[in-house]
Amino acid sequence: MKAIGVYQYLPASDPDCFAEIDLEKPQPSHRDLLVKVKAVSVNPVDYKIRQSVKEKRVTPRILGWDAAGIVEQVGDRVSLFKPGDEVYYAGSITRPGSNSEYQLVDERIVGKKPTTLSFSEAAALPLTTITAWEALFERLGIEPQQTPKNQASKVLIIGGAGGVGSIAIQLAAQVARLQVIATASRKESIDWCCKMGSNYCIDYHEPFASSLEKIAVKEVDYILCFNDTERHFKDMADVIKPQGKICSIVEAEHPLDMNLIKSKSVTFAWEFMFTKSMYETDDIQSQHELLNQVADLVDRGILKTTVTQNLGALNTINLAKAHALLESGKTIGKLVLSEIST
Repeated sequence: MKAIGVYQYLPASDPDCFAEIDLEKPQPSHRDLLVKVKAVSVNPVDYKIRQSVKEKRVTPRILGWDAAGIVEQVGDRVSLFKPGDEVYYAGSITRPGSNSEYQLVDERIVGKKPTTLSFSEAAALPLTTITAWEALFERLGIEPQQTPKNQASKVLIIGGAGGVGSIAIQLAAQVARLQVIATASRKESIDWCCKMGSNYCIDYHEPFASSLEKIAVKEVDYILCFNDTERHFKDMADVIKPQGKICSIVEAEHPLDMNLIKSKSVTFAWEFMFTKSMYETDDIQSQHELLNQVADLVDRGILKTTVTQNLGALNTINLAKAHALLESGKTIGKLVLSEIST
């Protein structure tokens, strides 16, 4: 089978950034599905892992942690899917990625593809959806339904126009029915956040307290940080409500000053969507279940895909272009590619 891999980190502008390679088609065992990959999307984790390949490898690293496709074969212990099923998933960071014709993936982190979406539209959702769902409903402990408490609560989403922010706004607004405030500065970013369901947008270049004051908000109950935790930590500490909760997905280069949130008894949590697959946690199958729930919400018209650009077939040139666009830090929504050119 064909795949696209990285032997050593090179800038996305370098023609040798990615290499097309031929590999043996893998065979599923135990709870693995062999999926014919029909579309992929690209996330910041893709270029971060690419940048980590410092030494030249003998065998290339296959990136890609979002895919939609068709189950071709199943392992001997598979019970959730059968050949022919259309699926979507984000895979595991410890295994070869989706930038290939076929991929092995544990059925417990795979969901049924929304029937109303194309493969490309579906491929945009898994990684960001799992991240946003776990951040909101597991790390912050918010009920995934309309409740009086949710309706009275405000969530600040930092990085609202990005991939995770785009689906987090929808989950917060359409599923939990929270009051949503997103950070965005460019007109197109603001328009996108509003389209996703944000009630308000504030400019992250200004102090959060003064920005919120302009919309008559003093503090927020929850904060989801999807952009530069270190840069925004002081601002988050200023506007989080006493006994409020903060969840971030962006690692910090230096230790965070947790003393800033001590007097308010604020909860701080990290979200890393690969935790369950990396450690095979007892609740690993929750990702299968939440992806199925989201597929149902999409098919009912409550949630929508976050695709903004389809860059064409999966090949070395288009994949490098996707990485370059993400590295610019100015993308809105999600970038997708259709199946690998053969």
